[in-house]
Amino acid sequence: MNERKPNNQNGRNPNYNQIFGIILTAGLITLIVVMMMSNFMNRQTTVPYNEFLDYLEADQIESVTVEGSDIYFTLKSERPIPGMVLTLTTVRMESGDQLTLRLERAGVTYEQIEQNTALWSILSTVLMFGALIFLMNMMMRRMGGGVMGVGKSTAKMYMQKETGVTFADVAGQDEAKESLVEIVDFLHNPGRYTHIGAKLPKGALLVGPPGTGKTLLARAVAGEAHVPFYSLSGSDFVEMFVGVGASRVRDLFKQAQDNAPCIIFIDEVDAIGKSRDSRFGGGNDEREQTLNQLLSEMDGFDSSKGLLVLAATNRPEILDPALLRPGRFDRRIIVDKPDLKGRVDILKVHAKNVALDETVDLDAIALATSGAVGSDLANMINEAAILAVKNGRQAVSQKDLFEAVEVVLVGKEKKDRVLSKEERRIVSYHEVGHALVSALQKDAEPVQKITIVPRTMGALGYVMQVPEEEKYLNSEKELRAMLVVSLAGRASEEIVFDTVTTGAANDIEKATKIARAMVTQFGMSEKFGLIGLATQEDQYLSGRMVLNCGEATAAEIDQEVMRMLKEAYAEAKRLLRENRDAMDEIAEFLIQRETITGKEFMDILHRIQAKRTATAAGGTADAAGMAEAAGIAGTAKAVGKVDAVGTADTAGAAQGAPAEAVPGAPEQSGATGIPSQDA
Repeated sequence: MNERKPNNQNGRNPNYNQIFGIILTAGLITLIVVMMMSNFMNRQTTVPYNEFLDYLEADQIESVTVEGSDIYFTLKSERPIPGMVLTLTTVRMESGDQLTLRLERAGVTYEQIEQNTALWSILSTVLMFGALIFLMNMMMRRMGGGVMGVGKSTAKMYMQKETGVTFADVAGQDEAKESLVEIVDFLHNPGRYTHIGAKLPKGALLVGPPGTGKTLLARAVAGEAHVPFYSLSGSDFVEMFVGVGASRVRDLFKQAQDNAPCIIFIDEVDAIGKSRDSRFGGGNDEREQTLNQLLSEMDGFDSSKGLLVLAATNRPEILDPALLRPGRFDRRIIVDKPDLKGRVDILKVHAKNVALDETVDLDAIALATSGAVGSDLANMINEAAILAVKNGRQAVSQKDLFEAVEVVLVGKEKKDRVLSKEERRIVSYHEVGHALVSALQKDAEPVQKITIVPRTMGALGYVMQVPEEEKYLNSEKELRAMLVVSLAGRASEEIVFDTVTTGAANDIEKATKIARAMVTQFGMSEKFGLIGLATQEDQYLSGRMVLNCGEATAAEIDQEVMRMLKEAYAEAKRLLRENRDAMDEIAEFLIQRETITGKEFMDILHRIQAKRTATAAGGTADAAGMAEAAGIAGTAKAVGKVDAVGTADTAGAAQGAPAEAVPGAPEQSGATGIPSQDA
């Protein structure tokens, strides 16, 4: 990308200034060190004048130097340190002629130096001041323009095609792109709009989560606009000197008006546009001055000249209301997370220069990456290409893409982490518990993959679930199914091992978040009904919810959340106990394979369910046979009794004995009939 230098550089190479600064700094340090060493090697000690005369009369002075009224002399005595000259100094208390006579009588070598103290003082002061000015100027240049240009704008100006990005490179944000295309078309053909009285919007604010393409859209505008495009970040206005930010805002708009029509893009505008309300961190004088100047400039320029201000932020809730009103930012363009079609288009844009084989299905990848933003998808395509090269393939396969999705979401496989046999069983049952409960509930998402291979982001295993279609709403049944699936891992640990581990921490956190949202946001609690108990404080970053109720109500909310979680946990344990045979078999299979696909998981589950159905059908047939045999026996007993009664008068005692044996015959007949039915 070719960028024009800011106006305050004047075509000079900043490296020269840096070299000069380094040389000057090194010279000053060297000078200071030399002076310190000189003072150390030539120490001076002040003595009284009469002591100097005593040394002179005793012939202990080696040499004398006279400079004005100061006398410097050295003694003949042995030096305390070899190489060190011990210099003594005193102030002359008699005329120069008398001192000269004394020195000549003593035979001492002496000299007199002309004194230039005033000139040297002035020269040293000027040099020191000049050095300080030069160093400060270098520091100022690094922060924006030098001593005379500290308030100059540091915006980079681009011209057509210099960014290398056009609207064809932006996908998944059709609505936002359409709004910006209209603005660019207004700049190209203003007559079409002004003919009916339309005016160019003064500003457009791009709002959305990180990674959705706000800056990319602005760069696309720069590539399509055919007008000068000034780009800078909100932090570029903020400096340590009060008033610098406001001065830079003035200079930026002055440059823009001189080059109109043009576009100004301020990225991360919340750095200077934060609300002046103390609740949002207001009270910073420098930032408020900068914001006030920005408000004034946006009100002052004439939009008919073709001057447009674009800004981007992911924290619109903290921006000052005066900045957001129509007349400053007339349009708020939402750049949200892409839907299924948008993700497919984004994947196609980033994959157009990547070699793909015939197995690649971008629709399946888009369906598996619900909630991903453009930067995530671009990263996944790049990771898939790296994996293909690593595995020695000439093109990216579907397997590489799914592995890249996992790398971005949960990290790479941590092959050096070896789990013990018992831990592998616990993790296996934990993950199978999630998958099995998900498969047993009709409102849960289908399972794509189960693995117990540890990942670098901390997961010892995980279950990947892929929705069958893109969904924008969740029913209460689906949310309750999510609660049961989230707690099924902990339930399986308790059922199989009669204990629990720390592996369910993330599951509990996720389930608690869902249950609390059901109570406080979605009105899915019978106890609280349709009352909003929480508000979202940070929509596009953390999404943190803040309760707007009293402490007593908050305690009741906690109790309701606990009740919902206990019900979901009990349901998970019920489902797993009823399907214990399937859980055991799938867990053993997962321990052997470490990773199984959703198809393999469902094949095993269906086989076990079919076997269970067949066994139940056989048991039903056995029960029916027993019931039929019991009916025959009952009929035989009734017949025997009638016969016994009927023959009692005639046979008398002779026929009495068989009367007791007759009821036994049908029992034997029934007993022998059951095996025949089984056979």
